[in-house]
Amino acid sequence: MNFEQIIYEVEDRVAIITLNRPDAMNAWTVTMMNEILTALDLADEDDEVRAVIFTGAGRAFCAGADLSSRSSKGASEGASSNDSVVNTSSTHATRDTAGRVTLRMFEMKKPLIGAINGNAVGVGMTMPLAMDIRIASEAAGKMGFVFDRRGITPEGCSTYFLPRIVGISLAAELILTGRLFNAKEGLEMGLFSRVVPPEELMNTAKAIARDIADNTSAVSTVLARQMLWQMLTARHPMEAHIIESKALSHMFRASDAAEGIMSFMEKRPPRFKLKPSTDLPDFYPWWEKPDCPEEL
Repeated sequence: MNFEQIIYEVEDRVAIITLNRPDAMNAWTVTMMNEILTALDLADEDDEVRAVIFTGAGRAFCAGADLSSRSSKGASEGASSNDSVVNTSSTHATRDTAGRVTLRMFEMKKPLIGAINGNAVGVGMTMPLAMDIRIASEAAGKMGFVFDRRGITPEGCSTYFLPRIVGISLAAELILTGRLFNAKEGLEMGLFSRVVPPEELMNTAKAIARDIADNTSAVSTVLARQMLWQMLTARHPMEAHIIESKALSHMFRASDAAEGIMSFMEKRPPRFKLKPSTDLPDFYPWWEKPDCPEEL
């Protein structure tokens, strides 16, 4: 599929989504949002794709919304127009475009890895919060949640994700001051799991993605990824116990568990066969069931 503002490619069972407006520092537009949503659907529906890497073309990851065009939709470093939201036919009449993307990311079956190659502000910082693993380049010198400094408010579900990643006190500092920080400070905050030299960024991200693709069960990964995210809002550890027990029982009866044990005993790479498109348990997605978790 041809895209205008992103590049979507699959390389050895890893999908790579590159924000591709380098002359505009990959500034956010409604076209980019729609193309990312399409690319996420493509990756999620393809059983051959085991992980997804996000990065940016050129020297920036994403400089926020493109303020040079009234078609830009999404809050950013300088967004101040009423185009920061988009009308929908849902019960929520207006929705910010970054939030539409992070909500889709939240529902993904495939792990998401952010390879933040350069400066990232506004949506450039809120979008990666919904990714599972975030790696930054040492070249990323300007990052920030600068909304209050532009007379607008946070978007991209960042008020949900950021406190869960760095804690409420630090999240409040970052949001309420809107100050900029660099990749090294982001690492110290826990926003990133690693900060690496620019020339090592994509190889590092690909190595993590390859580790997932080569050594894990696709269905186990879907279940484990969602258990991690869903348990962030659990009321009691019993909720984790119930769904973990349910998932463990399902996987113990499936062929991937036998293969995992056999490959370990035979000291060889596993050959897992289960597919997310056909082999997820009946209780998935459990968080959408009204009686979850009591009737699991």
